[in-house]
Amino acid sequence: MSSQSTAISSRPNWVGIDVSKAKLDVYELESAQAQRFTNDRKGIEQLHQRLMQLPQASVVCESTGGLERLAAETLSASGIPVSIINAAQMHSFAKASGVLAKTDTLDARTIARYGECFKPTPTVFASEQEQELKAWLVRRKQLSNTLTEEKNRLGQLTGQRQAGVRGQVEAHIEWLNAQIKAAEAKIEALAEQQAQWQADRALLMSVKGIGKVISISLLVHLPELGKATNKQIAALAGLAPFNRDSGNYQGKRSTWGGRAPARSALYMAAMVAVRYNPPIKAFYNQLLARGKTKKVALIACARKLLCCLNAMLKQRTEWQDERVTAFFTTT
Repeated sequence: MSSQSTAISSRPNWVGIDVSKAKLDVYELESAQAQRFTNDRKGIEQLHQRLMQLPQASVVCESTGGLERLAAETLSASGIPVSIINAAQMHSFAKASGVLAKTDTLDARTIARYGECFKPTPTVFASEQEQELKAWLVRRKQLSNTLTEEKNRLGQLTGQRQAGVRGQVEAHIEWLNAQIKAAEAKIEALAEQQAQWQADRALLMSVKGIGKVISISLLVHLPELGKATNKQIAALAGLAPFNRDSGNYQGKRSTWGGRAPARSALYMAAMVAVRYNPPIKAFYNQLLARGKTKKVALIACARKLLCCLNAMLKQRTEWQDERVTAFFTTT
């Protein structure tokens, strides 16, 4: 076999999938063939059999609020690379490509062309245990938000005629506290089953400001922690500042995007750290002294804290105030 034919055979055969609740519209870029399958286990199995006939099949699909997960996880588990891409990026690519018409087949073809152009990295899917853990973390966050709302309502119920409503709110607060404790117990039990996390959690929890729940949240929502560069991990968490400059205009740098649950956990850790963690507190006060607003200073502290955590997991070292202070003065 010639080197040219070898290169052709090893080239990915990009397959785009336009996902909806009931169906999967599939477009094979190399053969220019379009097919439709039902978005259920039977249809996905038929799709799997088809893709197994293709040499070097690589699947690309949009993130559609979870409708894509069954097909994507099933195909990935069978060894077929699957990349889930951001819908906004796909929309921008379609506009830039001049694709104005919109049908399911055209969408699938555009998705396949996106794969050919950008060669996205295959998505790594969490195990069933990790997915359950993530669901409990989300549920705890929901309960905590509701608890805050109820406490605010309780503070507003001061009149004598509101005693009955006040009693009901107090009972609800008691119930929410019990549910949060139960959720935290479930989270801890599931985390203990992740043997590879125990050493990482010990390192993260050596930081003043990071407790049991936040350490688990970071490991669940930022599995790249300790493996990526500081710039990469900051971008993944949505804490990387982006310039907004054009010509002579210099706009304010701002952060956006990223994984909201990870960013929320880091904000919570930073809020505690600026009070009780000496290097973070000193850095925060320096920023305020330079005229930064409290919000901007807090975001900067969260980003610095994240970079420190990334370095700690890479180097397998616990938090040390002296080393962190030196890190702040050199970055």
